[in-house]
Amino acid sequence: LLQEALDIVLPKFDGFNLRLQKGIFWYYFEENGKAAPKVRMENNFPCRYIQQNKNRSYMFRVTYYKYRINLEVFHVLTDGMGGINFLKGLRYHYLLLAPPELKEKVGDSLNSGTSLNREDSFLKNYKKSSAKGYQTKKAYLLKGEHLGPGEFGVMHGYMQIPQLKEVCHRYGCSINEYLVSVYIWSVYTECMKGMPSASPIRVAVPVNLRPYFNSITTKNFFVMVSAEFHPTKEVYRFAEVLEIVRDNLRSQINREHLEKLFSYNVSNEKHLIARAVPLVLKNIAMRYVYTISALANTITVSNIGNLSVKEEYEPYIEGFQAFISVSKGQYLKGTICSYKDTLVYTFSSVLRDVSVQRGFFRLLQQEGIDIVIE
Repeated sequence: LLQEALDIVLPKFDGFNLRLQKGIFWYYFEENGKAAPKVRMENNFPCRYIQQNKNRSYMFRVTYYKYRINLEVFHVLTDGMGGINFLKGLRYHYLLLAPPELKEKVGDSLNSGTSLNREDSFLKNYKKSSAKGYQTKKAYLLKGEHLGPGEFGVMHGYMQIPQLKEVCHRYGCSINEYLVSVYIWSVYTECMKGMPSASPIRVAVPVNLRPYFNSITTKNFFVMVSAEFHPTKEVYRFAEVLEIVRDNLRSQINREHLEKLFSYNVSNEKHLIARAVPLVLKNIAMRYVYTISALANTITVSNIGNLSVKEEYEPYIEGFQAFISVSKGQYLKGTICSYKDTLVYTFSSVLRDVSVQRGFFRLLQQEGIDIVIE
């Protein structure tokens, strides 16, 4: 049934029905046109490289484990919200094929909350810019023994949003600001042992630009801001760290600053000289830029937000989880998503040591938040 649902949904989503091709000057997309990739039972670690020639040239995979549906997406196709949008379409059609009484209630067309918009919102909203807004100074990096080749650690922490809101209200911060601060505090206490450091702890925080620029595109439309804490004195309290992080994020997450960040990227892309450089040279330059930006952050914490489904589907949906792959220098990452009154904070990692995760969840429990770990 899941394969049948994917066969129905894929042709409706132009942004997923693609394959990646290599030109002289750029990579580019073209319509795939092949049958949908084969749905398989999950039998390996997540976030493995997607070999297009073994996946009917598609850049995503759908697997299942018992009653859990997994969607893995290569980031070049879309961001978290675009991926969730596709997953919703797949899930709706799967449920319409399963319990017959549901189809009678909702019909068999795409749900009204599912977007098919493919606008390039970066191009539409950018303004000519030359100011670079990204950090390039090297951050404190987590090191240690890695898991075996191909192995991938995933740890989910479930918590109740009313308890979380109560603690955040006490500190005068948002849930996102609080959880980023708890992570920074965990690195500071577990890895730095509460001592001064030559390098700052810097967290890259992706910001969904759609609400700021009135967009419903399913293409990538986000930028990264950075929350930074540089321990330079002997003793800090958690409240001090949270205040630094909160002020740091609030100074950056506003329409004007976000517009400058992505306008810088688009301006570079539209530069005539850069466009004329052959792809083989662009790849060398892009690899260098990627390495510099990756090592400028200790971790990435991505907040997918609160996910909802139409009332008719609620009896069939238990919850959502999300996580992102590790990358160069960032061997531990965090992802936040919530459904109804439950928030899930997920660590994805290739490090054997879990002291940062332990410190993170321990602090939450000390603050009065009940945690269930999976």
